[in-house]
Amino acid sequence: MRFVVTGTDTDIGKTVFAAGLCGLLGARYWKPVQAGIPGDRETVAELAGVETLPEAYRLKLPASPHQAAAIDGIRIDTDALVIPDTGARPLVIEGAGGPMVPLDRDTLYIDVFARWRAPVVLCARTALGTINHSLLSIEALRRRKIELLGIAFLGDSHPESERAICEIGRVKHLGRLPRLSPLTKGTLREAFAASFKPGDFGS
Repeated sequence: MRFVVTGTDTDIGKTVFAAGLCGLLGARYWKPVQAGIPGDRETVAELAGVETLPEAYRLKLPASPHQAAAIDGIRIDTDALVIPDTGARPLVIEGAGGPMVPLDRDTLYIDVFARWRAPVVLCARTALGTINHSLLSIEALRRRKIELLGIAFLGDSHPESERAICEIGRVKHLGRLPRLSPLTKGTLREAFAASFKPGDFGS
């Protein structure tokens, strides 16, 4: 099984969630476009202890991929972004930022998601503003007929916001990953096992 992990915003904890999901499912990890060094692949390897696949593009500047690529003097070939074959082993694919992030002047990440036809897990922070950001992301994914597996909340508990998003957006509540201190392989594994069910991801 292959899953795409995207978020309603940047720096919301999407990489930590992806690491937890890899650990839960025993999945490999792939982030096709990394903008900013050191990258998220190193974080996932440390937190999940799973095999990580090399990026298709590893860009220096922590910025929108189209901008980071331009500064590095390259152009991202979006047609060449093809999901690696991992056989029967699950694969967690992490996007950069949110679904509407541009990879070049003509292509958004969500356009690549639509071509891949892999189910998407949407990560949403629980802070103020999340209802608007989440519903906009859900609508954008559905307009492109992308399968939305469910939504994972990241942060402190806000039951009313979580309920509103799931009811209005007609999306499955997969669970909530709280802030972890300290954040270690062990604490992440325990928190993920308490909050998420492998069966919700087809495992």
